[in-house]
Amino acid sequence: QVQLVESGGGLVQPGGSLRLSCAASGFTFSTEGMSWYRQAPGKERDLVAGITSAGDMTNYADSVKGRFTISRDNAKNTVYLQMNSLKPEDTAVYYCFTRRGLTGYWGQGTRVTVSS
Repeated sequence: QVQLVESGGGLVQPGGSLRLSCAASGFTFSTEGMSWYRQAPGKERDLVAGITSAGDMTNYADSVKGRFTISRDNAKNTVYLQMNSLKPEDTAVYYCFTRRGLTGYWGQGTRVTVSS
């Protein structure tokens, strides 16, 4: 079955960087677009970034443009989110997501806390 396993979260100071990874299995990774979402305490889950199956197109939420970069390695079945210049408002649980047909799949999430 489809599995998405995120890693790389943690505590970081404002202005710092983190790299999140999402290891995928149970489907043909190279044929599916992938996305990162995040959910801050008491808020809805929002799209952060998306990438096409070939990695040739990406999109970002306005709040992270110029600071975050989504990428993928189809040989490793992994999608990444490089997060630079982190701000306290980036604090959230970050989730990996993909959709196959009408069914969406989520990872368990990885927590990112930006605080001094």
